[in-house]
Amino acid sequence: MRRLNWPLWTGFLLSLAAFFSYFLFFYQFPITRDVPWVSFLLFAVAIVLLIVGLRRAQRKVVPWIVTIAGTGVAVFFCLAVLVATRQLPPSAGAPDVGQKAPDFTLPDTARHPVTLSALVAQPNTKGVLLVFYRGYW
Repeated sequence: MRRLNWPLWTGFLLSLAAFFSYFLFFYQFPITRDVPWVSFLLFAVAIVLLIVGLRRAQRKVVPWIVTIAGTGVAVFFCLAVLVATRQLPPSAGAPDVGQKAPDFTLPDTARHPVTLSALVAQPNTKGVLLVFYRGYW
């Protein structure tokens, strides 16, 4: 009687869950969006389970296909998230380093509007440091 090869199928389902969970859930949070470490961890566990399931299998054709498909999902994810995002075009309107920034108004942490010109005009102010975070939001 044949037993269900649970490591193989669990690894395959986990690789699919790691792929879809990034785009459906983890993409919402900056800590997991910019560097998808949770997805990488899930893919690592999935690949280990796929290899254990492949070694455990008595017949090798279907387990090889499932292992290649699960690993292919992980490779596609890494290429899509890490390599393709580097191909994003640079911003044409961004100021260069050292260039004077245009005046703008943004809310502070208390949701009060603050303008760049007001920050520069404060007494004993030598300048303002602007930090731009690259993100997807």
